[in-house]
Amino acid sequence: MSKRVINFGIVFFVLLLSVQANAQCAMCRASLESSDGGIKPEAVNDGIVYLMIFPYLLVGLVGYAVYRLRKKKTTNTTE
Repeated sequence: MSKRVINFGIVFFVLLLSVQANAQCAMCRASLESSDGGIKPEAVNDGIVYLMIFPYLLVGLVGYAVYRLRKKKTTNTTE
């Protein structure tokens, strides 16, 4: 594998395995501040992080597909 692919993989997994992200929209924050207990806000934060993964995953898959197509094209032209 090329060094570029390895670097991309490392960056991807570091971003994927980030420790914690506290992101909330204004409406979620307002509704959670009025609720009692600490379980519901943690669940909402986990849900937001879960939903954030899919756009990055899709971009990564499209990028990998483009990479494979370009690599296949360059190997066919050198033969």
